Amino acid sequence: MGKISPVASKYIVHANIDIEGVVDRPDVIGAIFGQTEGLLGSDLELRELQKSGRIGRIEVNTETRTGKTKGTIIIPSSLDKAETSIVGAALEIIQRIGPCNAKIEVANIEDVRISKRSMVIERAKALLKQMMEQTMPDSQEIADEVAESVRVMEIIELGKDRLPAGPSIDESDEIIIVEGRADVLNLLKHGFKNAVAINGTSIPETIVDLCKKKVVTVFVDGDRGGNLIIKELTLVADIDFVTKAPDGKEVEEITKKEIHKALRSRISGEQAKLELSKEPNRTSMELVKRHPPHHQHRQFQRPPHRGYQQAPNIRKTQISNDEKKVFRSMLEDLIGTRGAEILDNKLSILGKVPISEMQTALKSINNAHAVVFDGSIEREIVKAAETSNVKILIGMDSKVRPNETRVNLLTVNEL
Repeated sequence: MGKISPVASKYIVHANIDIEGVVDRPDVIGAIFGQTEGLLGSDLELRELQKSGRIGRIEVNTETRTGKTKGTIIIPSSLDKAETSIVGAALEIIQRIGPCNAKIEVANIEDVRISKRSMVIERAKALLKQMMEQTMPDSQEIADEVAESVRVMEIIELGKDRLPAGPSIDESDEIIIVEGRADVLNLLKHGFKNAVAINGTSIPETIVDLCKKKVVTVFVDGDRGGNLIIKELTLVADIDFVTKAPDGKEVEEITKKEIHKALRSRISGEQAKLELSKEPNRTSMELVKRHPPHHQHRQFQRPPHRGYQQAPNIRKTQISNDEKKVFRSMLEDLIGTRGAEILDNKLSILGKVPISEMQTALKSINNAHAVVFDGSIEREIVKAAETSNVKILIGMDSKVRPNETRVNLLTVNEL
């Protein structure tokens, strides 16, 4: 007798059997073949269908209790929907099995392909996510990478201290002194080729010599650590001008507009030195910039290494359980898409963008409240969120500790 391959099976007929008496499994199978014989015509004869492999092995499971037999019948089928339904309906004409009255009722016909289709969809999602993570960068990323390599090639090493500097540092009458190599790179990116980095906390002799020959502007990060560098430079070198990045930002991350604005608002080295000596406890931005009276100042503690700044002690937005449910649902829908959804304070979607364009999109949206995205919360994303006044970031996992930022960070595990 033929046996249908489980791989070839498309449908499975599930039927319940109720017998008023005690019978054995062979009695049930015999009744199925015997009482349906000739009922459906030669094309749907169960014995022939089983021989040809279009109907699989009929499974009968029974148990006897208090003189009655109950059980199930399972018939795998590779017939089409209509033919399988006919075979299932034919079972219900059986009214006696052996000497006993019996009732057979088809519970359902299972489509085996549905479970296979679900498995295919889940696997496809995983493969798509893997492909998007390893895919080739878009044209903008390629252009940025090429431009970055050119800028790195343009950086020179100046003097015996081998300080990172722009290619025009020697011929320029005016120079800009910054803290590190990344600052020089950012200025070079925006067309300033006359920057040099002190590359540490102590002032190199090369910098002292340059300050004797050039018109010098000191351009440091917008934190209290910047004041320390200004103070040390004014003690050992001839500094002409001083300026700082916006409050809480680093020179390496600010935009071209912010660079020009900072350089236009520079003050003289003597004025900076005087203000530092008179009021050492004032916030760093007060000492080098003239702001409107309503401007709110914050103090930032400089970390022991150049990297992500410790966030000020700002009270974070409270997140309700209902909001968490909305975020969890959105995050589940985004899995495998490598996309991001930007929300307002009513949790309405302001826009949907790929993760690669998320930081650019945040700059153009003024009222962003939260961002849900299929990716890891990284320092660059947190910085962009802080700049855009985003209150909540929801991602798959986080590489940033909660106490490093004023933005609320939520991951899958916390939802």
